[in-house]
Amino acid sequence: MTPSNVNLRPRDLIGYGINPPKVAWPDAARVAVSFVVNFEEGAEYSIADGDSRNEAVYEATERLESVPDYCLQSHYDYGTRAAWWRIMNLLDAHDIKCTVNACGLAVQRSPELAKDAVDRGHEISAHGWRWESHAHLDKSAEQNAIEKTVNAITEATGIPPVGWHTRSSPSSHTRSILMDRDHFIYDSDFYGDDLPVILSRPDGTPYVVLPYAFDTNDMQFHHAPRFVSADDFSDYVSRAFDWLWREGEETPKMMTIGLHLRIIGRPARMWALEKIIEHIKSRGSAWITTRENIARHWLSATDR
Repeated sequence: MTPSNVNLRPRDLIGYGINPPKVAWPDAARVAVSFVVNFEEGAEYSIADGDSRNEAVYEATERLESVPDYCLQSHYDYGTRAAWWRIMNLLDAHDIKCTVNACGLAVQRSPELAKDAVDRGHEISAHGWRWESHAHLDKSAEQNAIEKTVNAITEATGIPPVGWHTRSSPSSHTRSILMDRDHFIYDSDFYGDDLPVILSRPDGTPYVVLPYAFDTNDMQFHHAPRFVSADDFSDYVSRAFDWLWREGEETPKMMTIGLHLRIIGRPARMWALEKIIEHIKSRGSAWITTRENIARHWLSATDR
């Protein structure tokens, strides 16, 4: 397949259309499944940490705007103190390798968790220096944020990240900055398909865009009245997988399941994660792997 010059800017409203690529996943899998564990705790904005504002997205509904919010802070602390080990042990029990989307400051503050992920065979992808949108960052500020994120991950794990994912919207510069760094082979700043897309760097070499998803994502527990119980999440994700599995008999599909330490890691919600894993495995014909593996396979399979 010839690499596309299509980027999110300008928009491509057609995509693969009626003729999606006939790429074979390993072992004739119908769906490539990517579990993404977002590691953001310690990178959220907090007046108690010296920032000018508090993060507004968390379990409690009350918002404190001008004073330290220790309630918010401890909600995020739960992710690294308790939920990390619960999630990682469950993934180990089912032999699941995930991608950890890690904010640079979170890694700098808890480097032992990043190292633990790599020791378990998971991928660490870059998720910004702070847990913030890049939409309003100027190019020099964004380059600095990306540089600091890469340095923090590399220092903690010894491995520079090959993937990137911005919280919410990237800027108009994000992808070009990433493309200029040879170690990045993909980003996940795209929600417009069920298949990866290959773009061309300025030097003509390929670069992969992997689709991400907000619906098959535990963040919906924070947006009532969407997911309330564990069954809400597991049923929704399982139905999404089943539909892609059906389509995958004819053409490959990719599915992302987004998780957050402080959200899915609560005891009542862990049942959902286990049910999702068991359902996908019972169906069969699924390649559960890291985003790096998916990106590299897509590159090799379409380089013909």
